[in-house]
Amino acid sequence: MQAVRRLLVISDMHGQIDAFNALLEKASFNETEDLLFLLGDYIDRGQNPRAVVAKARELEKKGAIVLKGNHEAMMEQALIGRKPESVAHWAANGGANTLSSYGLDFETVYHNIESDSLKLPDELNDDLLWIKRLNVYAQTEHYIFVHAGVDPDKKLEDTDEETLLWIREPFFTAYRGDKTVIFGHTPTVNLQPSPDIYFGDNNIIGIDGGCVFGGRLNCLELPSKATYFV
Repeated sequence: MQAVRRLLVISDMHGQIDAFNALLEKASFNETEDLLFLLGDYIDRGQNPRAVVAKARELEKKGAIVLKGNHEAMMEQALIGRKPESVAHWAANGGANTLSSYGLDFETVYHNIESDSLKLPDELNDDLLWIKRLNVYAQTEHYIFVHAGVDPDKKLEDTDEETLLWIREPFFTAYRGDKTVIFGHTPTVNLQPSPDIYFGDNNIIGIDGGCVFGGRLNCLELPSKATYFV
């Protein structure tokens, strides 16, 4: 890994492009000196999912480590799997906002998803191919970066993708690994009274401040554990 001044970690932007850009600025992100980790959920619910995907792809080209979230997995299952029930499940979790940002409406996609007549925009198809190849975890000597968490009873490399993208318990209480797990997915207000970054006493750090629900978009700096938010 390249020698870097610090690691920065952000997760769960959910279409909040203005907050995402503001947070990068507030943390004084420098692509030549910092290594940025993005832990997924770029899409759904917020005002401009398409723009957040574009920003994540731009940052990846400049060296950022970009991981998949469960919302990207739902999008992939809906639009590549081409099943109405997958489209409905995704839309119920904010997917209609993502479709709208690409110029599509849920009803049209839902009713025509199994038909060859439904043509997705080229940009959306390209973004889907990008999402499909995203990794679901990354690790360094001291840290594991993942969207939702890890199975405390399995080796990381033996854990299925669904677990890494969706787990909550027993990860929160039963993890006892040597590496610190940095995760998003679960808003920290579900783990403590505030949307601040959650520092668990079992070597886990939750950073999802629930921005799209009126909370914060958090950034964790490592190894200092300094925090930034908007």
